[in-house]
Amino acid sequence: MILDTNILLRAALDDDPRQSNIAQGCLADADEIAIPLPVFCEFVWVLSRSYKLRKEMVISAVLRLINSSNVTCDEEAVEAGLAFLQAGGDFADGVIEFEGRKLGGTRFVTFDRQAASIVRDKGREVVLLDAG
Repeated sequence: MILDTNILLRAALDDDPRQSNIAQGCLADADEIAIPLPVFCEFVWVLSRSYKLRKEMVISAVLRLINSSNVTCDEEAVEAGLAFLQAGGDFADGVIEFEGRKLGGTRFVTFDRQAASIVRDKGREVVLLDAG
């Protein structure tokens, strides 16, 4: 099965008794769960921004997912996102930079100083644009 973000959120947060039970049952009964990268990006964003969970809790939730025996995902990309998050950046920026390199890109171009700093610290080429 391919999961939408709201299923993961209900299962992880247990914040709506009816939907959470259904979502948790769905995950428990699944032989294989495919989680696309955009779902991880949304999941991390909602946990971090809407629910204001600490970074360590968000990382733990993502690790539980990718370490589940029935979950299939792009683990390298998810781990790149987690590394960015751990370094103080945004999960999605880590995924974007990873995927861009995988597609042949060599320079990360951004307005985001934090993202630029993290990429630079990894020894990769960065162009930080100045909006004035």
